[in-house]
Amino acid sequence: MALAELRFSPLTILRWIFTRLLLLLLVINGVMYLKQPQLTFYPYAELEGDPAQWGMKHEEVMLTTTDGVRLHGWYLPHPAATKTLLFLHGNGGNISHRLDSLKIFNGLGLNVLIIDYRGYGRSEGTPSEEGLYRDAEAAWDYLIKVRGIEARQIVIFGRSLGGAVATELAARVKPAALILESTFSSARDAARALFPRLSYLVLLRYSFNSGEKIRRVGSPILILHSRQDELIPYSLGRALYESAPEPKRFVELKGGHNDGFVLSQPDYERSLSAFLQELNQN
Repeated sequence: MALAELRFSPLTILRWIFTRLLLLLLVINGVMYLKQPQLTFYPYAELEGDPAQWGMKHEEVMLTTTDGVRLHGWYLPHPAATKTLLFLHGNGGNISHRLDSLKIFNGLGLNVLIIDYRGYGRSEGTPSEEGLYRDAEAAWDYLIKVRGIEARQIVIFGRSLGGAVATELAARVKPAALILESTFSSARDAARALFPRLSYLVLLRYSFNSGEKIRRVGSPILILHSRQDELIPYSLGRALYESAPEPKRFVELKGGHNDGFVLSQPDYERSLSAFLQELNQN
């Protein structure tokens, strides 16, 4: 057959194009699905300091999760504490990168427990969404069962990704309060905000659906977020606030994602102090 006699119908051409676009989409999804753990979690193994270097007394803590993973953390006591803060940090670094925040919370008269999720710092394992939820549960159980602290005396705090972990825990237990800083309403909402076109094409591996879970939180809620947050848009913090039940409060921060709590001083600390004082009065 002569080359000039070869003909392709429009339907054949459309099928050819559709097939290749489908294959390309499947390849993109496969690659992005495998890459999502590395794009979501940024653990750092080496501790770069401890609370003693900031003049804070602390105890080394080792926990075991329900699936047998050993976690490392610090417990910072305060002699006059009436509340204990469970600190759930963001997706990068480890507990040694939160010493400035520990100083603030301990200085507000709180006992503080901060843990490294699985795969972070000296903790064993590999991070995952379900794994982080188990880690937070293990920290809560430690405070209740080992320290003998009542649930109504525990405030759960989560920053950035830790906000999603904190919300999930607070929706299942009954803490004194929930404090969320610079966090988001869901992984899907965050993906749409950061990658508006790609997010509609890629299958997400994680949910972190705080917007749905926060509706089940029965404790007072404080949410803090900055309009200048370059990683998690302010609109997502507001969306989470709108989903939250009463009683709730929203505080607007200044500065970027990682330095908002510093650049918002002294108002940041005053807002936390006022919220905690109200808890003690109720």
